Amino acid sequence: MRQPNSTGTSTPRTRTSSPDRTVLVVSSGDETYRRYCLEQVAADYRVALVLGAEPTWQRPLAADWEIADMDDPDAVVAAGRALAERHHVAGVLTWDEYQLVPTAQIARLLGLPGSAPESMRACRDKSRTRTLLREHGVGSATSIRTGSMMEAMLAAQSIGYPVVLKPASNAGSLGVIRVDGSDELPGAFAFAVAGTQGVGSESDAVLVEEYLAGPEVSVECVTHRGVTAAVALTRKTVGFEPYFEEIAHMVDAGDPLLTEVAPVATAAVRALGIDTGIQHVELRLTDRGPRIIEVNGRIGGDLIGRLVLLATGLDLPRIAADLACGTAPDLTPTRRQAAAIRLLYPDAAGTLTHRSIDASFARATDWIEEVRWLRNPGDPAVLPPIGDVDTARVGHILLSAPTVDTAMERIALALEQISIGVDSSTEPLRTAGDAK
Repeated sequence: MRQPNSTGTSTPRTRTSSPDRTVLVVSSGDETYRRYCLEQVAADYRVALVLGAEPTWQRPLAADWEIADMDDPDAVVAAGRALAERHHVAGVLTWDEYQLVPTAQIARLLGLPGSAPESMRACRDKSRTRTLLREHGVGSATSIRTGSMMEAMLAAQSIGYPVVLKPASNAGSLGVIRVDGSDELPGAFAFAVAGTQGVGSESDAVLVEEYLAGPEVSVECVTHRGVTAAVALTRKTVGFEPYFEEIAHMVDAGDPLLTEVAPVATAAVRALGIDTGIQHVELRLTDRGPRIIEVNGRIGGDLIGRLVLLATGLDLPRIAADLACGTAPDLTPTRRQAAAIRLLYPDAAGTLTHRSIDASFARATDWIEEVRWLRNPGDPAVLPPIGDVDTARVGHILLSAPTVDTAMERIALALEQISIGVDSSTEPLRTAGDAK
């Protein structure tokens, strides 16, 4: 296994930042999945942060910071303004889904490049996304916004089963569920409503949507001054039906599917009026062609940016900082290989008894980029629907390979060397929120 630095991530390049190139980053995000973003920006820019609490792991990567209530957009904007009074801020960005709108507001306030707050609201509001996609003729799903169980029932009857219920404003597949028949609707509606109460949700509405059957992918896009380039395609594995938990991602620099789906993804970005930044556009490959699931106005989660870097050499966080400063990025790939991440879940709910990878295998394997454990023995092991993306995962393994076929073989080989044990006699009764 390749040796990580003390943070568990690839060693960043030599820092070449200068005092007059300060980038304001709104929310550093979770250390496990977003530390690499902050490291890669800090390698080339001086960083000022807006955070919800005093920095810990972020401290050596930041020149300055302000603490704000991250659930209060006005407080976030005020914190950004305070930092701009102390530094020559050249750009503002975020990779936090819930801070897209305040970040756009700060950029507008400071007269810096960035998409309009209205466009970021359109990304956050899935109902508004569907409306704009329909108006611009971009393939999507039939969607009806509902506010009650009765409305949801009528919407499902109108669309026809199976349908998908989801919160109108959330992320990470929280509250998203497939419904195959009317008898399942009451429980599914309650589940989706609970998802609207999550942190960062801006609406209590539930969408009832046409179920899009087919493989799921995402297109990683880069937009500069209204021109969008599709730079990578991520093939996804989704599990735990009828929920939509993402359990694996694969990026292949030579994936021929990218040319097929890129026009749909870039059309979706254009329909939402996005002018600047990175977009993670999710689609399903249906028998009617690619159909948009969501347009996310930030770098994809689950270390997808690291997969893109390993597969293509394109550094999405650094590119995001360049875009935020008005600099046209160099999108020339410097690598041509595959990279994958497998997110590790227990087979059953209970109490985690052990989790490990065979030490001799890991030492002898140079294609494993990272193995990280997120839960310790004695911790509750939870699964959907009780567990969510923050609580159900035990860890992950990230690897690279010359081709996608080899990457798949290596994933299978690595999984044979991983052991996760659970005492299912002590199944946790906690909610997902309690289990964090």
